Amino acid sequence: MRALGQRLGAAMTPDCGWPEQFRRLRRKLVWTTVILLVVSVPVLVFALVGLPHVFRNPLVRNVLAEGSAAGVPAVSDARFGATATLLTGTRLTTGNQVEVLADGDGTFPPLWADLRSARRSVTVQMYYAGPGAVADSATRILAGRARAGVDVYFLYDSFGAQDFPRRYVDTLRAAGARTAEFRPIRWYALDRANHRSHVRGIVVDGAVGYTGGFGFDDKWLGRGRRPGEWRETNARFTGPAVRQLQSVFVAKWAEATGELLTDVALEPDVDSPVDGPSPVPAAGSATTGATAGTTGGAPPGSLPGDTAALLYSPPLTGSTTAERLLALSIAGARRTLYVSNAYFVPHADFVQLLVRAAQRGVDVRILTNSVQTDVKTTWLAGRSRYETLLTAGVRIYEYRPTTIHAKTFVVDGVWSAVATMNFDNRSLAYNNEVALVTRDRRVGATLDSLFLEDLRYADEIRLDAFRRRPWTTRLRERGASLIAGLL
Repeated sequence: MRALGQRLGAAMTPDCGWPEQFRRLRRKLVWTTVILLVVSVPVLVFALVGLPHVFRNPLVRNVLAEGSAAGVPAVSDARFGATATLLTGTRLTTGNQVEVLADGDGTFPPLWADLRSARRSVTVQMYYAGPGAVADSATRILAGRARAGVDVYFLYDSFGAQDFPRRYVDTLRAAGARTAEFRPIRWYALDRANHRSHVRGIVVDGAVGYTGGFGFDDKWLGRGRRPGEWRETNARFTGPAVRQLQSVFVAKWAEATGELLTDVALEPDVDSPVDGPSPVPAAGSATTGATAGTTGGAPPGSLPGDTAALLYSPPLTGSTTAERLLALSIAGARRTLYVSNAYFVPHADFVQLLVRAAQRGVDVRILTNSVQTDVKTTWLAGRSRYETLLTAGVRIYEYRPTTIHAKTFVVDGVWSAVATMNFDNRSLAYNNEVALVTRDRRVGATLDSLFLEDLRYADEIRLDAFRRRPWTTRLRERGASLIAGLL
């Protein structure tokens, strides 16, 4: 017992003394804390995002079934529309009229005119909103319509509209408009911030629809040729596709409020023209599309000039509707494939689809952001894909004057989309997105023209010069690509 007591006493009074003992203990605690933080951060990220989304595979090879005898029909083939419906669940309809709207100068004047003309209902689903002249105008017009007895609904995404001042919402409510916040961010439900409603959708009287990449913020003013004025492409459309956009709003409103909207005011007025009000397009818009009202099917092999659909893509762990649309569109290209996209970070499978398109002789061109982008990490991650694409013959351009925010593609001048979704994992896997797809040579010609005009303000990336970029740049690109699944 005496010996045990001596050992315990020695342990309690070490040679180094208590101050040194405390210092050693403090160092151990600091290092333990650092290790716990390093381990807990990725665990927290995976808990919020979900391992299936981070390490998922789009499964585009399975979607396309490229080994089948029939192969993938060309976009001009009469079978293509049916194939698109089969793979996306979205039915193309005739009787639509589409106007392509370039930038704020081409979008806001007709939008404000349509909103002011509303007689029965207005539904707004908006991802991005911030203070300024655009938000002032939107709020003033919507509040005015609500006071006039129009049913006004305003649904805004909690993450995208986090800088949207409360005074705007209060003004709308005071005027009698209904407002709701989509997936409010709470500490106990942080995963909602990852699954955002990236949709921009406005419907007037159930008859006129708007979508694209725009938001209620002053960065969308102008023509997209100067710093601070984002380059954007949107669409105004009428016809059956409007109801598809309205159904997206009704579903998201039900999630946000628990209310199922069955008001007849959300449907087109049978006593009004099917295409709704038709304001004169403002400078900067590009009007296209066939006369609305065409009905019935088309003869085999024909290409109706007013065929369109509003595609909705929710988050999934397997292949999403948006991915199947993109994969089919790339595989259906035979002559040209022009893609404008703000955040171009394609998954490896999509890189290979683009490579194969170029190898079979398709003129594949990508227009995306330069260093002027608002999200540098995404730009760097996207550049890590460039060398593979350039080697295969894909031509890549970076927009020089400002941020390009357009999300469009046009295939063979026939099949096209004006969308809210980007060419990255965030849009394709995490977000709720929509795309107005058209099978219309006039819409295709307009988007072709806009694309080629944008190339005048872009720098083409040359393979030889790109390979000579500094090793530090390569390192940054590689680092960004490691988190591409989260972007």
